[in-house]
Amino acid sequence: MEDSIIIHKFLDYLKFERRFSEHTAKCYGADLAQFCEFLTGRPQSASADAESVSMAPHDHGTATAVATQVDLKIDQLLLSAQTEAVRAYLAFLNERDYSKATIARKLATLRSFYKFLVKRNHIPSNPVVSIRTPKQEKKLPRFLEYEEIKRLLNTPPVNSWLGARDRAILETLYSTGIRVSELVALNMDDIDFLGEVVHIRGKGKKERIAPIGSSALQTIQHYMEYRNKRAQSNGHFDSKVLFVNKHGRRLSTRSVRRKMDKYLKMAGLDPAISPHTLRHSFATHMLNNGADLRSVQELLGHQSLSTTQVYTHLTTKKLKEVYDNAHPRNNGHDSDEP
Repeated sequence: MEDSIIIHKFLDYLKFERRFSEHTAKCYGADLAQFCEFLTGRPQSASADAESVSMAPHDHGTATAVATQVDLKIDQLLLSAQTEAVRAYLAFLNERDYSKATIARKLATLRSFYKFLVKRNHIPSNPVVSIRTPKQEKKLPRFLEYEEIKRLLNTPPVNSWLGARDRAILETLYSTGIRVSELVALNMDDIDFLGEVVHIRGKGKKERIAPIGSSALQTIQHYMEYRNKRAQSNGHFDSKVLFVNKHGRRLSTRSVRRKMDKYLKMAGLDPAISPHTLRHSFATHMLNNGADLRSVQELLGHQSLSTTQVYTHLTTKKLKEVYDNAHPRNNGHDSDEP
């Protein structure tokens, strides 16, 4: 991929024009690098059908026909790739037992990449446009019950500065539905104690204001008292960052995950729960308590309402369970009462 000028141009476009994060751009780059390897290497394990289609005589002169000619530059292969090459690549991924979700993501990367090339007049048409995304298995996001949330939030001790910090982190994640990446990006002045809101810098450099509960504000204030005392005796503390590590530097998302793993174990909760589960719990509990979908979308910072709609399935399922518990059937038969 080092030799591909157009891939570098595409990644710059994602970072500087679309305002994608460095991490997201790297993921796109990794997907494209794998596609390049496929085009240049022609793995022999690809399905016979896909191989025969991609190497059909009428495709000579296209990327699917010249992929074995390693003397061609990467950019030439990418620019001349046809729909059959992409189909062969998907078949190859499927044979490697990649999940449907992963294949769909890699296809979305190619779709965006070739759309970019069409826009910049590098190619006349998008070879991916006619390829359908594989059907996804609908997986409902997991959420915690109120009692489980309470147990988790009460686990970190508040009589030490690190314990107070960890309690504040968990409270903030649940109270605002903030992403972990957004949480670690918070600065001291992003918390408005008087207005009871938090200023969040979200995906794509988009900013939003979200309300925060009084309980979370109290735990943040308690932590800040400890934090400020530590800062006075340590000149290396970053004065603007809200959640810092023991050295006074901004916490990483990985550190937050490690802390949460520790408290899940202490609370006797499922270790498979992630910080993102608190975001799911926030959204589900908001809807269960009467919030409308559009408001929850804004609070979560979702670009599309369809992304937020997954939580309605959770709340509907919960309502059905409550109804069934309140209206038990007699011996498997409906009651005769109207």
